[in-house]
Amino acid sequence: MTDLKQLLASNMRFYRNKLGLSQSKLADKVDTATNYIAAIEAGRKFPSVKMLERIATALHLDTPELFSMQSIQMASINCLEKEILGEITQLVTDYMTKKTKLFSRL
Repeated sequence: MTDLKQLLASNMRFYRNKLGLSQSKLADKVDTATNYIAAIEAGRKFPSVKMLERIATALHLDTPELFSMQSIQMASINCLEKEILGEITQLVTDYMTKKTKLFSRL
């Protein structure tokens, strides 16, 4: 898989998920088969310019944005934020559990 295919696949998945669209819903919006969208997102297919334009429009993007590095950076930041939030939640839960046990002894 070429870097360009990987970039397109990653961006399509990122923006599709951001809009809450399934592969099937995106396929409906661009008038193609779900398995074709899945193949693009897996890097097995590379769409025509016309299809790229339809995909970009369905994802509320300009076509060049499908090849932007920004979405990959945003996805990395989102993953990091989720990881940090999970750790904070666990720390607060542990603190509250210990506090509850301590006060129940009094």
